[in-house]
Amino acid sequence: MTTSLPFGFQKKLMMFSGRANPALAASIASHLQVDLGLITLKTFSSGEVYCRFDESVRGADVFLIQPMCANPEEGLNANDALVELLVMIDAAVGASAHRVVAVTPWFGYSRQDKKSAPREPISARMVARILEATGVDRVLTMDLHAGQLQGFFSIPVDHMTALMMLADHFADLDDDLVVVAPDAGRVKLNKQFATRIGAGLAIMDKERPQQQVAEITNVIGDVRGKTAIIVDDIIDTAGTLRAAGEAVQQAGSRRVFAAATHAVFSGRAYENLSDSPFERIVVTDTIPLRPGAPSTIDVVSCAPMLADTIGRIFTDNSVSEVFGGKNHVF
Repeated sequence: MTTSLPFGFQKKLMMFSGRANPALAASIASHLQVDLGLITLKTFSSGEVYCRFDESVRGADVFLIQPMCANPEEGLNANDALVELLVMIDAAVGASAHRVVAVTPWFGYSRQDKKSAPREPISARMVARILEATGVDRVLTMDLHAGQLQGFFSIPVDHMTALMMLADHFADLDDDLVVVAPDAGRVKLNKQFATRIGAGLAIMDKERPQQQVAEITNVIGDVRGKTAIIVDDIIDTAGTLRAAGEAVQQAGSRRVFAAATHAVFSGRAYENLSDSPFERIVVTDTIPLRPGAPSTIDVVSCAPMLADTIGRIFTDNSVSEVFGGKNHVF
């Protein structure tokens, strides 16, 4: 006896949003011209997270859009977002989804990628192991703090970058430009950024005496009379960024800009940015901005790129073609 597939049978794509960044999920869905799936997500009075898919996901490729970030408007902190992603994965696996893909452009705990002192955890590796143990089939993320984090996974990881998009945002500046790397570890990234916009390169001499504290001791390179763009992957409390902007200004830069993929903006970030010399701070929407953001912040959406990538994953086409095969140079 032979069994054949129904005439016109097609794979089914379903997309669901967690509560960490529903605006980004809606924008991705709009670009793909699909509707977000129905899902119930809530937090019990005990603090535990609950999830239930309100429609069948059996046999579907399920894409779960959930950066591991806080969203105060939804009452979520970063750990809530991580646990919510895990229960969404577990629910999809248990409901017989064909494939479950975690779309988490901001990868939580990514800065804890090695032991910097004795008896510390490697928390980024732990998060990778938890995701795999829960049953996710693939991870789509963006601008990991260190590209080597992909090695913590034994499943496919699609590592995208927003830096070409951010570089193109400054393409219309006619000034004498210089891209400033905030530390030696970001030199390769900043060199590619500078090459893309035809700018020079300078480097900050930075020391970090303790966590979330940095001291700028020197600017290596010619910034005098130029428009400086400080490029990093993350802006957290913005204390380091503010100090970097002031150092570049004191070194003679005429105008100062900043660009980063992930706008964590915790603690006194808004106050630091308001008091900084930056003319504009350009970030993406991987993390939603909490209310009260300074008017100097510009947000560039990564939804079109993520939508393109999701479409390629679903149709089993090349993801690297999104960047013409050059995403790994960043």
